[in-house]
Amino acid sequence: MIETRCGKIKGVDMGDYMLYRGIPYAKPPVGELRWREPQPFSWEGIWQADDFRSRCMQEDTPDPLYTKEFFSDEAYRRRMDEDCLYLHIWTPKGMEGGSCPVAFWIHGGAFLSGYASEMEFDGAEYCRRGVILVSVEYRCNLFGFLAHPWLSGENPQHSSGNYGMLDQIAALRWVYDNIAAFGGDPHNITVFGQSAGAMSVQTLVSSSLTEGLIAGAILQSGGSYGGGIHRDLPLKEAESYGLVLSDILKAGSLEEMRQKPAEEIMKAMRPLFGAVMPKAKGLFLTPVIDGYVLKDGYYALIDQGKIRDIPYLIGCTKHDILVEKDQYDKPEEQPLYNGSMAFCHKLEALGRKPAYMYYFTRELPGDQNGAFHSSELWYMFGTLKRCWRPWEQADYTLSGRMLDYWTNFMKYGDPNGEGLTHWKECTKRSAYVQELNI
Repeated sequence: MIETRCGKIKGVDMGDYMLYRGIPYAKPPVGELRWREPQPFSWEGIWQADDFRSRCMQEDTPDPLYTKEFFSDEAYRRRMDEDCLYLHIWTPKGMEGGSCPVAFWIHGGAFLSGYASEMEFDGAEYCRRGVILVSVEYRCNLFGFLAHPWLSGENPQHSSGNYGMLDQIAALRWVYDNIAAFGGDPHNITVFGQSAGAMSVQTLVSSSLTEGLIAGAILQSGGSYGGGIHRDLPLKEAESYGLVLSDILKAGSLEEMRQKPAEEIMKAMRPLFGAVMPKAKGLFLTPVIDGYVLKDGYYALIDQGKIRDIPYLIGCTKHDILVEKDQYDKPEEQPLYNGSMAFCHKLEALGRKPAYMYYFTRELPGDQNGAFHSSELWYMFGTLKRCWRPWEQADYTLSGRMLDYWTNFMKYGDPNGEGLTHWKECTKRSAYVQELNI
């Protein structure tokens, strides 16, 4: 049993590691707490951390590739609920003393969907390499990223729209405050994520609210400088889209909006997208430049040197987002590849340690989708056996190599280790990129 500042927790003994699923890091964001900053939560007695509990309210992906790839096994799916602010911890045994590195995982899903119990995610291989894995649920879509003048007006910070990011920050703070009880080192927390998870990581390392909480960062298919998928969304613009939602809901006040059933709000998503997308020209339920979580645009904050001065690992896949398969013959023609390399070079220009860059090029066996966006997840979580694909032994070898690189980085801020191909920093003089393939 673990005793935290919030209460006692009992997990599940998995043999060589312990698993704690469904630990609340904030009060349920329901009723009057809908569209508010997450509030601290504590409990009496022993919290039974034996299930993932609920995922945030969301629409399931209509994409047949991702449905088959990651969402085909109902055993990993949990019910949807606004009561979703939970985190999950995999911790190796025999790591008492608060010295174990901590990996803080943020799932992707375009800030619209996704959850921490997806079948490709697991912490067992991290534990076997002496790293604690924490994964976090957070509010997405209208529940996590709605900005509105009514919300900004009631907020002491005069901001709105970043509730999902504030969830992640609250979870990160919870881990910092409590992970020593699990054997973790609060001063060695690496935040990492993929797609919207990587965009979240870049938001976290760019926010003054995370000062002192982050020791390293890994950005997979979402981090960049000058040429990625980030969007600088001003608060006023985001608020204008929120006004469209209150019209669709026929709500005359914030109180009426908070009284609407969650299902009714979800049904408003499609008409909202139909009305807003032609004007927004892209995703608009994303992190907002609100003067609180984000004080400026992503690349402007890097230019100002206000991104965390920590070790970084960044990269993308061969057929990543914004790329049609075989559209580009050269990786340097791909937006995320360019954005990742520019990120490395910008750090160097700021007088910081350049980042380590990777390029995942293994075209997954079993179909013609290649090294698609998210294809590396099976490998860096070591969950190939859960997938339908006809893997080769070389795929398992690649997975082991990637896990070693990732966990070495989490331990030392450097992916290199015994038996691994040397991974050099990506500098302007030597723009080294570690290709990941069988």
